[in-house]
Amino acid sequence: MFRSVLMIEKALTSADVEFVTTLHGDEPVSFHVLLQPRGDQADRLLRAIDDVALGELDEAARERLTPEGEAAKPFGEQALEVSLQALRASGNEAEGQLIEDHPLDALKTLVESTGADEVIVLTDPHYVEEFFHRDWASRARHKVGVPVLKLFSHSKV
Repeated sequence: MFRSVLMIEKALTSADVEFVTTLHGDEPVSFHVLLQPRGDQADRLLRAIDDVALGELDEAARERLTPEGEAAKPFGEQALEVSLQALRASGNEAEGQLIEDHPLDALKTLVESTGADEVIVLTDPHYVEEFFHRDWASRARHKVGVPVLKLFSHSKV
């Protein structure tokens, strides 16, 4: 069985589930999902810049209404559970956890403890972070010792 660690920011859509579950053909996959709830206000600024870059001005204006930090935790828990159920419904094994501090350290620990074959980072585009190679995928490639695949979410939830 192929073992994938899947890092996500929000609940997987049906298109996302189909995308990640078909990457390895008919080979069964065991997913270990890490979800980080929305971070602090500095992250909010970066998300607003990304929204503006994508031409989504309404989204940029609504960034201030989105729960951050501890207030985002219940939303993260719900998104994680929805994602795990969708992965299991597709016929794959799936377990997961929320990560709050040091997501790359948690990723490295999980890759080592599970013997993961790969890491899949599935997020919305983050142009500012990607430009400066500060996004999860870019940083993980130097830390985890397995291939890291960066994919973009198919649609917003």
